[in-house]
Amino acid sequence: MRSQNNFMEVTFKAISINEAFARICVSGFCVQLNPTVDEINDIKTAVSEAVTNCVVHAYPKHNGMVVLRCEIEGDNVKIVIQDKGVGIKDISKAREPFFTTKPDDERSGMGFSVMESFMDRVEVEKNEDKGITVTMYKRINNLQEQVNNA
Repeated sequence: MRSQNNFMEVTFKAISINEAFARICVSGFCVQLNPTVDEINDIKTAVSEAVTNCVVHAYPKHNGMVVLRCEIEGDNVKIVIQDKGVGIKDISKAREPFFTTKPDDERSGMGFSVMESFMDRVEVEKNEDKGITVTMYKRINNLQEQVNNA
């Protein structure tokens, strides 16, 4: 039986400890789709990268807030991570592998590349007022349902 359409939203402080909280929230919410371990790990990894970007880059002089929204529609998960921080000067440049604005902090510049490799689609947009919204999509291939229908 497939999950009904559903959503959740949480807001939390942009501090490192909350990166794990975000992963747990999304993975717990996505359990209703009966994902494989690999699918849930993919989602957790992408969420971790997006939230870490907020913590490290969005609020360099103070702690701000991160909004995490997760929506399920059929077999599809949509995850939105939004901040009201300083934004990204050049989004296309920031999405290039190994590009980092903080090389002295041992940053690899692979955050967006990691998100894109684990999710089906990733969109990055500047907010109207300030900050960034990252929207990630993934289809959950429910293997148990496929076995039952075979």
